[in-house]
Amino acid sequence: MMNNPFFAAMGGGQPNMMQMLTQLKQNPMQFLMQRRFNIPQNVGNDPNAILQHLVQSGQISQNQINNAYQMAQKFRK
Repeated sequence: MMNNPFFAAMGGGQPNMMQMLTQLKQNPMQFLMQRRFNIPQNVGNDPNAILQHLVQSGQISQNQINNAYQMAQKFRK
């Protein structure tokens, strides 16, 4: 697995990806806050607003998001 702080915050190692995906879909804000991301309540569970906040606050970079999207595409194949 890539040495990526975003993936490390998601649990690192070999997490059960399907379980994590289910948790993320059910409640994105709770999932990320449990992993020590700082997300204000006014963002809600809007994935785009959450990503925008994380990038603007410097908690993750656009490059990390791009890497995550690339990895997600590999899982879909």
